[in-house]
Amino acid sequence: MSIQEMSFEIPSEHAQNIFGEFDANLKRIEKSFRVTMISRSGGMKIIGEPKSIERTERVLNQLLALSKNGTAITEQNVNYAISLCMENKEEHLSVIDKDLICHTVQGKPIKPKTLGQKSYVDAIREKMIVFGIGPAGTGKTYLAMAMAITAFKNDEVSRIIMTRPAIEAGEKLGFLPGDLQSKVDPYLRPLYDALYQIMGAESFVKNSEKGLIEVAPLAYMRGRTLDNAFIILDEAQNTSPAQMKMFLTRIGFGSKVVITGDLTQKDLPAGQTSGLDEAVKVLKDVDDIGFCYLTSQDVVRHPLVQKIVQAYDTYESKKSQSQRDRNNYHVRKSAYRREEKDS
Repeated sequence: MSIQEMSFEIPSEHAQNIFGEFDANLKRIEKSFRVTMISRSGGMKIIGEPKSIERTERVLNQLLALSKNGTAITEQNVNYAISLCMENKEEHLSVIDKDLICHTVQGKPIKPKTLGQKSYVDAIREKMIVFGIGPAGTGKTYLAMAMAITAFKNDEVSRIIMTRPAIEAGEKLGFLPGDLQSKVDPYLRPLYDALYQIMGAESFVKNSEKGLIEVAPLAYMRGRTLDNAFIILDEAQNTSPAQMKMFLTRIGFGSKVVITGDLTQKDLPAGQTSGLDEAVKVLKDVDDIGFCYLTSQDVVRHPLVQKIVQAYDTYESKKSQSQRDRNNYHVRKSAYRREEKDS
């Protein structure tokens, strides 16, 4: 195919943001689409095959629109814009970027960064109960926390309740010192971290003392009715079916619930059914309950995390296929032996 070239205009005030430090963003685009980009004052020359040039132009338009929104372009923005073009999706990052949820205590804006996250945030706004299911790093808990704090500040709910099952991640910690709260705090630390970052430690302590914000183990939920509250159940893959049913039947009037979990990271005893697995099957057709499935493309942590998640997905897929092949082999072998015996 013939090599062509085209010019792309980039306003000087947006050039540094789009190019990245040491032109890292441009190098990433060049490598992905196998083009050559030559920066000129006030513009860019793109050299490559026509299809590659067209994709490169689309990515640059996405990044330029983000920059015009005042967004500091990150490696995640560049990678996601590239993946959208690779899949020929027409969605524009600037539309996602305009959905501002709130600001952290340091003034950093909290927004969805992928189409999956945007769908998740929209579902939380529209549905009474939302299940956010996906791998680590997809922002399930953090975005739910941001939505909860926004609803609390806007007086849409009177309190925030966050809970998770107190289960060790594959190891036994033994007896922990201190009173009951000191014993359960290590299990709830990720929730505290997100709260401190979004709300600030001082505001959290003040509202916590008033009983307006509560962070507690799932076992503390039994027997309660939770009215006019924003409730977040984190690490739901580690609940038992009985715990999940107990939690879902606590919900009162005027409440909104977000349940997050990663079906690939269960810390339950071997052979025990996950309450999240069962809830997905039981509640899939119930109105006003939303299910959002995030994928490795929605990972917004370090790019290496996305590669790790993808590698594990590929490994698990091959492992499952190998197990199915073995099962089919044994079924065919047993059938063959029965036929031989009958004959």
